[in-house]
Amino acid sequence: MSGVTVVQAGNYDLQIDTGFSQNGFTLDDPVKGVLDNTTYVLDGSNDYASVLDGATTVSVRRGRRNIGDTFSAGTMSFTLNDTASGGVFNPFNTDSPYYDPANQQPGLAPLRAVRLLRYDVDSNIEYLFKGYIVNYEYNFNLGELDTVEVYCADDFYLLSQTSLNEYNVGADTSGERITAVLDLPEIGFPAAARNIATGTVNLGYAAPYIVPGGTNALQYLTQIAYEAEQGRLFMSRDGVLTFQTRIGATLSTAAAEFNDDGTNIKYNGVGISFEADQVINRVVVRTLGDNSATAEDTASQATYFIQTTDINNSLLDTDAAALTLAEYLLVGEPIARYTDLTTNFASLSIGQRDTVAVVDIGDTITIQKTFTAGTSTTSLAQQLSVEGIEHRINVANGHTVSYYTSPTTILYYLILDDPVYGVLDSNNVLG
Repeated sequence: MSGVTVVQAGNYDLQIDTGFSQNGFTLDDPVKGVLDNTTYVLDGSNDYASVLDGATTVSVRRGRRNIGDTFSAGTMSFTLNDTASGGVFNPFNTDSPYYDPANQQPGLAPLRAVRLLRYDVDSNIEYLFKGYIVNYEYNFNLGELDTVEVYCADDFYLLSQTSLNEYNVGADTSGERITAVLDLPEIGFPAAARNIATGTVNLGYAAPYIVPGGTNALQYLTQIAYEAEQGRLFMSRDGVLTFQTRIGATLSTAAAEFNDDGTNIKYNGVGISFEADQVINRVVVRTLGDNSATAEDTASQATYFIQTTDINNSLLDTDAAALTLAEYLLVGEPIARYTDLTTNFASLSIGQRDTVAVVDIGDTITIQKTFTAGTSTTSLAQQLSVEGIEHRINVANGHTVSYYTSPTTILYYLILDDPVYGVLDSNNVLG
C-alpha cells in the first residue's frame, strides 16, 4: 500500500505541489536527461512532493465548535524535521529535489496546493484536507534539530482575500445568490469545486441590497448563508465549497455510531452541555430593506430572564421571512446534549478507522453513553449533526479525531406497510 504508515491508524500521505514537474525529462541532465528513461519522461506530471515521511505531527481544524458561530477557513499545520530529512526543506538548498532550477526558486513555497490523504482498506484515497500553504516558519537551531512549521488554509482563505465590484443583485434564493457571486469574473470560483444547495429563502434585490464595491467576498457569502439562510457554508474535506440549507431535520442516516459498551465504535471522551447560554427567548431580525420582525418566548423569559439575539443586516426581503427566521432561532429551554466526542484510531478496527476518518461537516452521528445511578445503569443515545472536526496525527504515535456537534431531528422515508416507518407522522416523510 502507498503512503506512510501512521502507528495503529493506517497509511497516509501529505503532498505539496512543487509548481514544476519533478519527473520531467531535462536536456543535458546526467540523470533526468537519459534517453529511454522510464522515470523522467517528456511530459512529466508528478508535481506533488510527498513529505509525510519527513513530518512529525499534523493537525487539521475545520468547521465550528458551536452552532452559533460562523464558519471560518479550515486550517492545517504540520511540522517537518529538516535535519532528519537531510535539509531538503531548506529554501536555500539548491540541491533539494524540491528546488526548481528552471526558475531558481524553492518548490515548496507559499500558496502552493497541499493535501492530506488517507488510504482505506481497499487502497482508495480519502482526502482529509485540501488547501494552500500560507506560511513557512523555518527554525534553524545550531547543534540541534532544524524544523519547519507549515501553516495551511482551505479555499476560504482565497475568498477572504477577494472583493466584489459593485453588484446589482437579482431576485434569487440564497443558493442562487451564492452561485451568482461565485460566477462573478472578479471571483471566478471553479464550478467543478462547488456543491451549492438551492436554498429555502428569497433574498432582497431592491436598491438597499446592491452590494457596494470593495465588499469582501467571503463576508458577503457568509451574510447570505448565515444571516439569511442560517445554513452551513464550508469547504468539505476534499476541497469542495459546500452550501447546506437551514439546519434542522435531516433525512440522512448516521455516518457513524459511537457508544461506550463495546457494541459500536469506541470513544475516549464525550462532552456534555447543559447551560443557560443555550437559551434564546427573544430574537430581532432587521433587513437591509427596513423590514423587521421580533419573536419572543414569554414563558421562557419568565424563567430564564430575557436573552436576545439580534440580526441587523439580514438579506431577507419581507417581514414574513424575517419573522420565520426569528421564530426559528428561538430556544426556550436549555437541553442537555452531547457537544463533542473524541476517539483514538488505536482502539478501533480497520473498518471503523475507515468510517470515522471520512465523517464530514453536516453528517449525522449517534452518540450513546451509559450512566450509573446507584445500583442501576441507564443509557442515553442522541443523534447529532457534525459542525466541526479536528484531526491530530502523530506519525509515531497515532491519530485522534474530535467532532463538535449540534442537535438534529432525524426524518425517515415513508415505507408502506412497515410497522414503524409506515406510520404517517412528523418523523416519516414522503421521498
